[in-house]
Amino acid sequence: MKPDSDDIKSLIGQGEGYNLEFKESFSNSIAREICAFANASGGKLLLGVSDEGEIKGITTSNAMMSRIYDVARNSDPPLKVEISRKGDILVVDVFEGTDKPYSVNGKFYVRDGTNSQQLKRDEIRRFFQEEGLISFDEKLNYDFDLEKDFDGVVFGAFLEMTRTSPVLEKHDILKNLGLLKDDYLKNAGVLLFCKKITAFLLNATITCVLFQGRDKYKILDRKEFEGDLYSNYQDAFTYLQSKLNTEYIIKGGPREEKLELPESALREAILNAIAHRNYFLNANIQVYIFSDRVEITNPGGLPLGMSYSDLGRKSMPRNFLLFGMMQRMGLVEKVGTGILRMNHAMEEYRLEKPVMEADENWFTIIFKRPELERESFEGRGKTTPQKTTQKTTQKILGLIKENPDITRRELASTIGISEDGIKYHLTNLKNMGSLERIGPDKGGYWRIVGDDE
Repeated sequence: MKPDSDDIKSLIGQGEGYNLEFKESFSNSIAREICAFANASGGKLLLGVSDEGEIKGITTSNAMMSRIYDVARNSDPPLKVEISRKGDILVVDVFEGTDKPYSVNGKFYVRDGTNSQQLKRDEIRRFFQEEGLISFDEKLNYDFDLEKDFDGVVFGAFLEMTRTSPVLEKHDILKNLGLLKDDYLKNAGVLLFCKKITAFLLNATITCVLFQGRDKYKILDRKEFEGDLYSNYQDAFTYLQSKLNTEYIIKGGPREEKLELPESALREAILNAIAHRNYFLNANIQVYIFSDRVEITNPGGLPLGMSYSDLGRKSMPRNFLLFGMMQRMGLVEKVGTGILRMNHAMEEYRLEKPVMEADENWFTIIFKRPELERESFEGRGKTTPQKTTQKTTQKILGLIKENPDITRRELASTIGISEDGIKYHLTNLKNMGSLERIGPDKGGYWRIVGDDE
């Protein structure tokens, strides 16, 4: 119900609060306030009132009112507002959202007392938990047109992969899968069945880059894949396959071709990035190929409630609906064995296990590439990677014990491996709890855990 003049005076007398905001003039910040109210329990914006509650009045125009309605329509998802004029004041009534959380320009806002605050990543996670809200893959995508944007060929392939009978109508199948609601496709369905993902989700691409050497100084080749989920997965793997070396093994019969890194481990890492990435973050999956390693990185660290020690033991999907569809397609499993399968594949290849790195915003899997001229598959069988790793680790710990201030460059020079190789072993030691860094990279020192000498 729209407020009358007496209600407005009463509101102004109460002062700004959780459900009330004063604005002396119109500005772009109104989008933040509208979003915050929708994520809370609704509220009112009074335009033409100073922070102190003094009525200044405001000159309205059709253009101004159109901009306010545009904010509501263009929020993600769209939200509901009503605008009314009360004397010299413009009242914007924002309704509590029924499809939280809402964002404007990719940012989330909530009310914090009398202020509207932007949520940080961890706060968004808590917001989801506390409100019992749906995840990204469950959100309805109002921009996707089921007739013109839906890829029927990709959908047909999906039905074959999942052994789903095509007898039912498309809408009924999608509803039964939990991908369609109120005739709108959810984001999980958009990822799976779009013709071009960047038309709806700019950050859902996969970028593959081939660098010269061991750093990012010079790019030799770059591709970005922006199709449906399965096509992007296959294209990213094909790119990796085309840029990595192939070894030919002859054992008295037809020669055997072996990619320098196990295909199953690379596929698993790409799928892990697709299934577990945080789609709310404005970044995409990155596959980087260096001369000595392959890095596969996805936005979003470990899911809330999961620690580094849980890797390989627990499965905690960030995107439950999407993960379920990928499981139906036979791409992933629910038992949390993906990392174990990667480790096993690398061991069968007689290579070191991949290194996992995680921080607040990123998760990276690093595969160390073998030097085939010196480390052929047959040659690696004579010296196990575990023994080589143990020897290198012992050297590193010995040098750190002698000089806790030693740098990565000094370690690399003394041991005779690259700085990236040193970083690889240091990360492993830190993850195992055997080593910790005290202080910053420059000016800090190493401490061997449990070494009291």
